[in-house]
Amino acid sequence: MILENISILNYKNIKGVNLDLSPKINCLIGHNGVGKTNFLDAIYYLSFCRSANNPIDSQIIMHDENFFMLEGKYRTEQGDIENIYCGMKRGTKKHFKRNKKEYKRLSQHIGLVPLIYVSPSDSSLIEGGSEERRKLMDVVISQYDYSYIEALSNYNKALQQRNALLKMEEEPDITLLELWEQQMASNGELLYQKRQAFVDELVPLFQQIYQQISGDKEQVRLHYVSHCQRGPLLDVIQRDRFKDRAVGYSLHGVHRDDLEFLLGDYPMKREGSQGQNKTFVIALKLAQFTFLQRTSSNTLPLLLLDDIFDKLDAQRVEAIVKLVAGDHFGQIFITDTNRDHLDKILQNMQGDHTIFYVENGEIMK
Repeated sequence: MILENISILNYKNIKGVNLDLSPKINCLIGHNGVGKTNFLDAIYYLSFCRSANNPIDSQIIMHDENFFMLEGKYRTEQGDIENIYCGMKRGTKKHFKRNKKEYKRLSQHIGLVPLIYVSPSDSSLIEGGSEERRKLMDVVISQYDYSYIEALSNYNKALQQRNALLKMEEEPDITLLELWEQQMASNGELLYQKRQAFVDELVPLFQQIYQQISGDKEQVRLHYVSHCQRGPLLDVIQRDRFKDRAVGYSLHGVHRDDLEFLLGDYPMKREGSQGQNKTFVIALKLAQFTFLQRTSSNTLPLLLLDDIFDKLDAQRVEAIVKLVAGDHFGQIFITDTNRDHLDKILQNMQGDHTIFYVENGEIMK
């Protein structure tokens, strides 16, 4: 999938741009805080119907403006054109359209334009709670498996309803409680199977890319942990119903799943240096790219790389440059404050590239 042209109006600090883009490498150069990340976020929005770093749509409208608008013209591997539009006025719901036809459900759009986004905020995958790592699995699997989105939605609804019953002062209706527990168990086991299959395939890809970047200096592992591994999920959920009632929420289920990041046999969070942590996250995201390419009917995802060279030594920067410069990757968007990194990438690249300069929300060639 190639994004040929993008129009942006009143999106965060970007007042208005209309850009024709390179099918291979698009470099955005500028100081911190000028709008480079906001530009990448607009591309992310057109894939996922939401911002990567702000869940409240009204807050992405430019200050003192009443609406925002995004429009992308994409070309598929088969040569077909896909026009994706999103617009929203303050105080109203957003409109999301594919080829001028509005979606009934936004979830129908997820996966049409596969995308992997590597950003400085990915450090939360290592430093943050388990919800960050579940989100990582959810975002990738949702892009190629619609049944996963439905199961996740059904599970979360059942979890919410069960928690509401657990919080009640009077004794909840047991029949109703069991109904929601069965919903959690059936959908939860489906989610577990799909997450396990994803992790099993991702691990060798991830380890191979990590070794390429680090020069075989460290051994890394991923380990998926789930309450489903303790037996039938319905039994696990119901076993501690008394404790759940005491705390007022569900202590067991796939909403507590985690993906352990290990350096050798020890947690990455405790053992890894800043450079190792950054290498770990970049390798993980590039492995997701390869995985998604294999599973999305061989559609090449877009790759967004936001300020990825910070905190890395020269050897690791060079290894990443060689990786992304290969034919394996399709259209790439890279931001940096340092022109030198981008020049190194372009020297290793065969094919088309465009350099954009960003200043105070304005983007120019």
